[in-house]
Amino acid sequence: MDVLKKVPVREQDPKVRATNFDEVCLGYNKDEAVEEANRCLGCQNAQCVKACPVSIDIPGFIKEVKEGNFEEAGYVIGKSSSLPAICGRVCPQETQCEGKCIRGIKGEAVSIGKLERFVADYARQNGIKPKKPEASNGRKVAIIGSGPAGLTCAGDLAKLGYDVTIFEALHEAGGVLVYGIPEFRLPKDEVVKKEIENVKSLGVKIETDVVVGKSVTVDDLMEKEGFEAVFIGSGAGLPRFMGIPGETASGVYSANEYLTRSNLMKAFRDDYDTPINPGKKVAVVGGGNVAMDAARTALRLGAEVHIVYRRSEEELPARVEEVHHAKEEGIQFDLLTNPTKILVDDNGWVCGMECIRMELGEPDESGRRSPVEIPGSEFTIECDTVIMSLGTSPNPLISSTTKGLEVNRRKCIVASEENGATSKEGVFAGGDAVTGAATVILAMGAGKAAAEGIHNYLSNK
Repeated sequence: MDVLKKVPVREQDPKVRATNFDEVCLGYNKDEAVEEANRCLGCQNAQCVKACPVSIDIPGFIKEVKEGNFEEAGYVIGKSSSLPAICGRVCPQETQCEGKCIRGIKGEAVSIGKLERFVADYARQNGIKPKKPEASNGRKVAIIGSGPAGLTCAGDLAKLGYDVTIFEALHEAGGVLVYGIPEFRLPKDEVVKKEIENVKSLGVKIETDVVVGKSVTVDDLMEKEGFEAVFIGSGAGLPRFMGIPGETASGVYSANEYLTRSNLMKAFRDDYDTPINPGKKVAVVGGGNVAMDAARTALRLGAEVHIVYRRSEEELPARVEEVHHAKEEGIQFDLLTNPTKILVDDNGWVCGMECIRMELGEPDESGRRSPVEIPGSEFTIECDTVIMSLGTSPNPLISSTTKGLEVNRRKCIVASEENGATSKEGVFAGGDAVTGAATVILAMGAGKAAAEGIHNYLSNK
């Protein structure tokens, strides 16, 4: 065993997986998990824990894996995380826990994410449920949104004995976990639904098809329904566009719509009557994880796919693993390229996209070098579908129907990073509704902080 190298994780062959929606990564088996766990140094002052937004006792659960105590490892994780099988699959561990792993200084970091996934999958496959919460204290808390922030906040509060109800606008719980992340990265029935069932087993109730701001308001929940506190974890589902000519043509999608049709409405399955026109040649504009998800979905639906991004590969915001998988599967990258116009045929359908070459200039406010157009470098990409993946912002419906709730110029709810408290007493918020589009684990961290904030608030009320 080479302790400087990770135990390789098994994956589907790229040529095979590019034609199906089965999960790409196959995970560790017991022997592989134990071997990888033995690479962990068991640091006393574990930097990996400090870098985890939900503060999982990483050396603690890995110690149990080393000894083959997989059930106990699950209980250790469960003290901090309600969604370990999800986190093990979609968290950017390379910039968080694994990015701070001491083993990674002279070799490769321990595969913390893959070990978390193994433990969670073992628990699910062996019918191991979370430990039951404390006796109910009868105090009611409402959670708006059943995405990662809402589920985390709900789970943590339920463990403390609160009577928690989640209100979800869509017909199915899970938020971005069910509508935004493709099946080949995060299986819905096998993983997401089972994790949600675990949260419900703690006593959490979930009501779907409730659009807060229309069906009921935050003020109604507190003044008429008897909820003593409310957590807003409604996400950021309002897509952004470039504002270039041709964006209203048939064949132009937001990544949000494209992925929702495929993931939640099962457009990729022949036995579902929810079709999506995948296009024969698809251009995806953007370079984040959502862009990779949309591109890899279009590829599996039979299209030739180009990712169009105005900066270089070094500036791609997507996870390295996602970019690597996309390239392996045959997706083409048009980097340092910016769209200027979408071409439309006589039937109102996309028939191409005019672009211009870019070069990197001076760094912008975030430290990334700003892209600058190269005069005379215009060219056309042939395509019949364009997917815009430029980020999302919160829907202002909740904030506009809640008295005394402060928002910023981006329509994000203003909330304390420490405990999620907003300008309205008893109302807390976190996740994408506060920060704009971010990662699953950061939303979970915000939900966890808000749960503690709500507990302190109600304990002192």
